[in-house]
Amino acid sequence: MSTSRSSAHRPSRVGPATGRQAGPLDVDALIDDPGTGIIVCCGSGGVGKTTTSAALALRAAERGRRVVVLTIDPARRLAQSMGIEELDNTPRPVVGVEGTGSLDAMMLDMKRTFDEVVLSQASPEKAKQILANPFYIALSSSFAGTQEYMAMEKLGQIHRDAQAQGTYDLIVVDTPPSRSALDFLDAPERLSSFLDGRFVRLLLTPAKGPAKLMTAGFSLITNALTRILGAQFLKDLQTFVTALDTVFGGFRQRAQQTYSLLKADGTAFLVVAAPEADALREAEYFVERLSEDDMPLAGLVVNRASPEPAGELSADEAMTAAERLRRTASASPTASLTAGLLRLHADRVRMVQRERTLRDRFATAHPQVPTVVVPALAGDVHDLGGLRTVGGLLGGTADGSTSPA
Repeated sequence: MSTSRSSAHRPSRVGPATGRQAGPLDVDALIDDPGTGIIVCCGSGGVGKTTTSAALALRAAERGRRVVVLTIDPARRLAQSMGIEELDNTPRPVVGVEGTGSLDAMMLDMKRTFDEVVLSQASPEKAKQILANPFYIALSSSFAGTQEYMAMEKLGQIHRDAQAQGTYDLIVVDTPPSRSALDFLDAPERLSSFLDGRFVRLLLTPAKGPAKLMTAGFSLITNALTRILGAQFLKDLQTFVTALDTVFGGFRQRAQQTYSLLKADGTAFLVVAAPEADALREAEYFVERLSEDDMPLAGLVVNRASPEPAGELSADEAMTAAERLRRTASASPTASLTAGLLRLHADRVRMVQRERTLRDRFATAHPQVPTVVVPALAGDVHDLGGLRTVGGLLGGTADGSTSPA
């Protein structure tokens, strides 16, 4: 997977606003650039992030890239829209992709990814012991933050395999909903802090040194913990912590490598938002957080925007005309229908104006962030045709074609 990039399409390192307004986001230039190796779509829940990720991946594939899209959103919409019975931890080919590229899709299986780390890093006997440990079972299944750790691990795995085997030249990552979508940026530091913490080092003392290190103070602590928690509980905990130190030290290093990969020039972050006040406030949080971490931001996708109404009739003009019809021709069914349509037109015009005001407010606060606006479709996206249409709107071709209209 190439990591070089032409400067024309390089995502910006978002810094303080300079007063210079960024141009529109050129999505096709981004996905066509062979230096773009990873695209990370982040944003709050319910803004169409999964659909955006899948549409980007499909468009890139149909423009010649060899793509894999990884979702760590628990929803199953991605599988359904791509015609796959069920996504899992293994990339599955998407049938029906047009053009010369290819597209695989997968969904993060947190538990299975954790198990794979254990099996790859430990001897069979040690792995069996770890996989059966009750603390490991709890951590790998439901512990807060594990999903983000495993997302880092899986992304790193895919990237390493792609480089070694030449399988993919673009990875599209769909992150979890809400602000936790950026928690994976903290995964290496949080894991290191846990493994290097005082309590963990205390529990590791018997395993890391000779018996003479079992001081009287440590014996008092372990005796107290045994009375409170039980001997088996403490033994399971020590076994688990020892396994973390011996087996997952490599994971900590790989997570740090993946973090560096996310900051590299071959990576591009796209913030996805809806044209609503709350969603755009969340988008500002993502932009500011990416700036703090010096991450390469490609731009903002404003999804499901209200389509521009036809004609030049303003909202006030439409409401005035509707009221005049209501007063002068109340007995006419045609006049009543026309008045209702005028009121609907006024409502749409006001909604479009409200959304434009919100986008302008974001642009004023972050003028350096290029933006693409994707209008809402009449129905839900449930197949490749729908994803192709969304991809066309992202790329600026309203008919969904892979080349400019």
